Amino acid sequence: MQHLMLQDKYPIFTLEIPKSECRFATLDAIMDYLKGCVDEHPISRFIAMFDHYEHTKSLKEGEIADDILGAHHIVFCFGTHLPNPRVMAVRPRSIGVVEKADSFVISYLEAPMPLANNAMSDWVKALAR
Repeated sequence: MQHLMLQDKYPIFTLEIPKSECRFATLDAIMDYLKGCVDEHPISRFIAMFDHYEHTKSLKEGEIADDILGAHHIVFCFGTHLPNPRVMAVRPRSIGVVEKADSFVISYLEAPMPLANNAMSDWVKALAR
């Protein structure tokens, strides 16, 4: 798992897993697994699945890198407190999964809540055999 700054401002975690080392063979199976993780967690709440690939493909000006075969998001929330209105800017959470010819790339924005980061890290790391 890599921790890096995307575009010099977004702290993200990302993991690229060769398909031969992934517990799941398809993008849909990974998304089903992540939905189960969200549903089973005592604090997280499922919000939506989003097919980013199809959305971008449908746009006249949409561009998709040649090596991307599919791209989905699972959207959910860990919010346990609403101490002020500004905290809404960092919620909800999402995990993005991109399918390439021989790997899956899983990424998510670092959360300001350690509980959320730990859970998402565990879920993503568990995708690898």
